[in-house]
Amino acid sequence: MKFMCFFLPSVPGTVEERIRLRPIAHHNDRIQRMIEEVTELSKMAEDLGFEMIGLPEHFLHTEGLEFGSVPAFYAYLATQTKHVKVGPVGYVLPGWNPLRLAVTIAWLDHLTKGRTFVGLARGYQTRWLNPMAQKLHVQATGSDQSEIDKTNREAFEEVFEVLKLAWKDEAFAFKGKYYEFPYPYEEGTPWRAAEWTAQAGAPGEVEDGRVRKISIVPKPYQKPHPPLFQAFSASDATISWAARNGVIPLTAVPMVPEILRIAKFYRDEAAACGRQLELGQAFGVMHSVYFGRDTDEAYDLAWNGVIGVVTRLFHSHFGYAESMRRPDDAIRYPLGKVTLPPHAITKERVRESGTITAGPIPEVLREMDRLVETVNPEYFIYGPDQGLLPLEVVKKQLRTFGEQIIARYRS
Repeated sequence: MKFMCFFLPSVPGTVEERIRLRPIAHHNDRIQRMIEEVTELSKMAEDLGFEMIGLPEHFLHTEGLEFGSVPAFYAYLATQTKHVKVGPVGYVLPGWNPLRLAVTIAWLDHLTKGRTFVGLARGYQTRWLNPMAQKLHVQATGSDQSEIDKTNREAFEEVFEVLKLAWKDEAFAFKGKYYEFPYPYEEGTPWRAAEWTAQAGAPGEVEDGRVRKISIVPKPYQKPHPPLFQAFSASDATISWAARNGVIPLTAVPMVPEILRIAKFYRDEAAACGRQLELGQAFGVMHSVYFGRDTDEAYDLAWNGVIGVVTRLFHSHFGYAESMRRPDDAIRYPLGKVTLPPHAITKERVRESGTITAGPIPEVLREMDRLVETVNPEYFIYGPDQGLLPLEVVKKQLRTFGEQIIARYRS
């Protein structure tokens, strides 16, 4: 396997501090601590054998959880490390102008000399995506087959199509539902330096004094472009799209039987497009792992970390705790209508659900062996609890993962 250390950058603080200092994300000293912690842990992850450092793209998180990142931070982390690839999981395409994103990725690829990758995401958080994509009339969505979902997917796929055209060596023209290049498409763009561009620019860029095609520069350092990953998706429609477009899906589904179903579906969809893959090849899994002297200690760490704070207080509102449902939830929280509320998510429920792997090292290794023997994913994504647990505790967990898991399964 190849390993990614995926941060949900968190402004350091307890739940009580987040409420007392609200909004904690306005405190610059805490922001600096977050940057320092992510940087230190990234260096450590590289030394332990991780091949990739990943971060989400989110904004406006005043509570300081799952803070997100920007390309400048990826570039900075690359300067602080030696060989790991650094990037997002992923760029939320409907929130980007495709030309600006193509240029941003290409510059980052050059500045890091090929040490970046491209994660792709559709966007599920309305607070920041809706205002950022307002001119497209695109909104954040879940995969619910609604009109909003349809529009979001259309914009996502259109931006991706433009990215692929922009990364090629030849100039291109494009007219879609949301974007057209050049602009305006039919008339072309007036260009006073057309004579010079006709002599020294890309072939086909100008005609009759107008821009008729465009060509982004620089082109990516990696050819034809950096590796492409689809962020944490489980819907068949997205998995099928990834298979058709040569994109590596990363799934955060916790249960091995469902992971296996998705991995087989991706393999079969890829085969239908002429891509012959082994089970687990070009496929990634994100799973929460905690080590303890005993199972109680491991679950205590999970409860005080991402699972008990981010998942319970934040992600649960988006349906990310649905794997913890029990039969007696059917009446109080009808599936598909009501997500599990934070008060319903308890340490006992987390433990009973089996949605994370937590316990002494031998127990964790047995569960990891089961995943590898069943699915054999090419990529495994591990998430440290930076900003939630004390830094020394996070470092100890990361070190144990590297020494026990990476050493056991590394390609």
